[in-house]
Amino acid sequence: MESEQAVFYSRLLTELTLSFHIIYATIGVGIPFLIFLTQWLGIKKQDEHYILLARRWTRGFIITVAVGVVTGTAIGLQLNLLWPTFMELAGNVIALPLFMETFAFFFEAIFLGIYLYTWDRFRDQRKHMLLLLPVAIGASFSAIFITMVNAFMNAPQGFELMNGEFINVEPLVAMFNPAMPTKVAHVVATAYMTSAFVLAAIGAFRLLRGSNHIYHKKALLLTLKVGLVFSIASAIIGDFAGKYLAEYQPEKLAAMEWHFETEEQASLTLLGFLTNGEEITFSIEVPYALSILAHGNPNAEVIGLDQFAEDEIPPLYIHYLFNIMVIIGMITMIIALFYIVGNALNRTFIRSRFFLWLIVSTGPLSMLAIEAGWWLAEVGRQPWVLRGILRTENAATTSNHVDLMLLLFIGLYIVLGLASVIVLTRMFKNNPVEQEIVDHQRIGR
Repeated sequence: MESEQAVFYSRLLTELTLSFHIIYATIGVGIPFLIFLTQWLGIKKQDEHYILLARRWTRGFIITVAVGVVTGTAIGLQLNLLWPTFMELAGNVIALPLFMETFAFFFEAIFLGIYLYTWDRFRDQRKHMLLLLPVAIGASFSAIFITMVNAFMNAPQGFELMNGEFINVEPLVAMFNPAMPTKVAHVVATAYMTSAFVLAAIGAFRLLRGSNHIYHKKALLLTLKVGLVFSIASAIIGDFAGKYLAEYQPEKLAAMEWHFETEEQASLTLLGFLTNGEEITFSIEVPYALSILAHGNPNAEVIGLDQFAEDEIPPLYIHYLFNIMVIIGMITMIIALFYIVGNALNRTFIRSRFFLWLIVSTGPLSMLAIEAGWWLAEVGRQPWVLRGILRTENAATTSNHVDLMLLLFIGLYIVLGLASVIVLTRMFKNNPVEQEIVDHQRIGR
C-alpha cells in the first residue's frame, strides 16, 4: 500500500512540476526568436516601434527565465529523488543530452546578459542584434536536448540490456531515436506558436483597454502572422507524428483515437464520450481518416487495442487531451487567419471588441493546448517510463514522504506564479509604452 501511494504521489508531483515548468519553458523557447525577428524588422524598416517591442519583450522575458531556472532545477531534483530506478538504469544513456541542455542554457544566459545590458551601446544596431542569435539558438537547443530525453523514453535504443543493466551504451544512437524528429520539431514549433499567441493576446488586451497606439497594432499583426505560420507547421508535424505512432507506438495511437478493433479503411473518431468500456456516443466519425493519418493510405490497416494486453493499454482519457489540443490549434489558426486577411482587406470587424476578445483568448487557449499535449505525451506512454523495458511502478521511489514533498512544491509554485505575475504587471504598468516612446524621443533629441 505504501509503495502504491509513493508511486501515485511521485506521478502527481512530477506532473505538477512539468505542468508548471512548461509554461515558462515554452515562453523561454519562443520569445527569443520573436525578439530577434522584431529587432531585425526594426532595423530593416528603421521603425522605432519594432525596436521598442524587442526592448520591452526582453525585460519581461528575463522574469520568465528566472522562474524557469527554478522549476527546471526542481525537475532535475525530482528525477533523482522520485525516479531513482530510472536514473540508475538509464542515467548513463541520457547523461549526454542532459549535459548538453545545461550547456545550451548557460550559452543562452551569458549572451542574454550581454544583450540586455548593451542597449544603446552600439552605433550599428545590427551588431547588437547579433548578440541575440546565441540567445535564440541556445533557447531552442535547450528544448531540443531535453526533448531528446523524452523521446528516448518513448523509443529507447542505443544500448544492450543484460542482467538488468544497460551495457554497450551508444549515447548518440540513444539521442537520435525514432521518436526524436517529430517530438523535437513539434515542441519547438508549438513553443514559437504559443509565445506568439501569448504576445498577441497582450497586444489585443491593451487595445481593449483603450490604448489605441500603433505600437500595439504592429505587435498584434506581427505576432498573429508568426502564430499562423507555426500553427500550420505544428499541424503538418502532427501528421508525421501520427505516422510515427502507427509504426512505433500503435497502442498509444489506438488509445487516443479510441480505435478498439484492428481494421482497414479505419475512421477517425472526433469528440465523443466513452461509456461502458467501448461504447462511444456523440462522436463525429471521419471515414478513412485514421488510415490516412496512420499510413497515408485510405485503405491501410490500423492496429486496434484488441492487439494489446490490457495492462499495456494507456488510459483512454487521452482521447480528450488529443481533442483539446487539436481543436484549440484549429481555433487559434482560424482567428489568426481572419485577422491577417481582414487587416489586408481593411475590414472593420477585426477592430471590434468581440474579435479582440477572441484574440485575447488565443493566449490562454494555446497554453492550455501545450499542457494537453504534454499530458497526452506522458500519460500516453503509460504504463511505461521506458517503453517496453521499465514500468512506472517499478521506477518510482518507495519513500513514504512524497506527499509532504508535494505540498511543499505546491507552495513554491504558488509563490513563484504569483510573484512573476505581480512583477510583470507592475513592470509594464509603471512604464507604459506611450511614455517610453516620449522619453526615448526626448533622449534622441
